[in-house]
Amino acid sequence: MDNNKSSITGNDNALMDFSDCHVGIIKNFERLQELATTTINDPVQPEIKQMAVQLYSFFHDVVLKHHKEEEEELFNVVIDCARRGDETFKAKSMIKQLTNEHRMLEMQWKLIEPDIKQLAKGKYVILDRAMAQRLATTYLDHAQFEEQEFLPLSAHILGDKGLSSLGLAIHMRHTQVGIPNYI
Repeated sequence: MDNNKSSITGNDNALMDFSDCHVGIIKNFERLQELATTTINDPVQPEIKQMAVQLYSFFHDVVLKHHKEEEEELFNVVIDCARRGDETFKAKSMIKQLTNEHRMLEMQWKLIEPDIKQLAKGKYVILDRAMAQRLATTYLDHAQFEEQEFLPLSAHILGDKGLSSLGLAIHMRHTQVGIPNYI
C-alpha cells in the first residue's frame, strides 16, 4: 500500500488533482472548526465576516465541484477498470460509501449555510456550533478515508492506462475547447 501511496504523491497527476484538492479542503474545514469555537459579537467582527465569506465561497466553488468530478470522472473510471470479483466489489463498496458521505456532508452544510451566509454579510446570527463542528469533523474523516484507502486502491486499479484516461478527462473538463465552424 505504501508503494501505491507514494505513486499518488509522485507522478500520477490525475489522482494528484483529487489529492491536492484535499489540502485546501482540510484547511478550510479546519477554519470552520475555528469558527465554531470563536465568540461571535454583535456587530460581527471583520475577521469573522471574512472567514464566513471564504467558507461560503469555498463550499460552492470547490467542494461541490470536487464531489461532482469525483462522481462523474474518478468513480466511473475506477469501476470501468476494476477487475471483476473482489476488486470490483471493494471499489463499488467504497464508492457507495463516499457518494453517500458526499450527500450527507452537503445536507449538513445546508443546515449551517444560512448562518454562514448571514455572517458573510456581516449580520449577527447564533451559529449552530455543534453542527458546524460536526460537519468539519465528518469532512476531515471523509477526506482522510479517500486519501488513505480509496486513492491508493484507485491507483492500483487504474495503472498507467486508466490514469492517462482519467488525466485526459480531467484536463478536458478544465479546458475550454473551441470548435471552429465551417460552412
